[in-house]
Amino acid sequence: MIVDKTIALIAHDARKADMIEWVEYNSETLAKNKLICTGTTGSLIEKTLKNKDIEPEITKMNSGPLGGDAQIASLVVEGKIDLCIFLIDDLSANPHEADILMLLRQCRIHNIPVACNRHSADLMVTSDLWGTDYLPSVPTYTKFHRNDK
Repeated sequence: MIVDKTIALIAHDARKADMIEWVEYNSETLAKNKLICTGTTGSLIEKTLKNKDIEPEITKMNSGPLGGDAQIASLVVEGKIDLCIFLIDDLSANPHEADILMLLRQCRIHNIPVACNRHSADLMVTSDLWGTDYLPSVPTYTKFHRNDK
């Protein structure tokens, strides 16, 4: 079971109900981890967990259109996110599409697991690899590293 990790939780408006159902289903697991959320999603998750008598460790960033996706992407780059659950509304245009793509790109570059639907999210949070000495390989982008590192 996943414990003592930092999980980013983001859901577009049309997917917030899916996120809340997912959070309710996985509430015991989420209670054992630190949560970083975009603003509105974070408020909904906090309310949902408190209704289950769970006091989550939750940090709320700005809403996505106001830079929350970019803030979370920055945390990915800093190595402060272990898993990202991002329920994306693929059927609607998003005014902050560039930020969404940046976050997903940074997760890929920094080898952070990212789930964009509930099925993959469930598989990720229940993986037997969490809590073991498993260390994922680190992608090598030596061509792009600063020389002073």
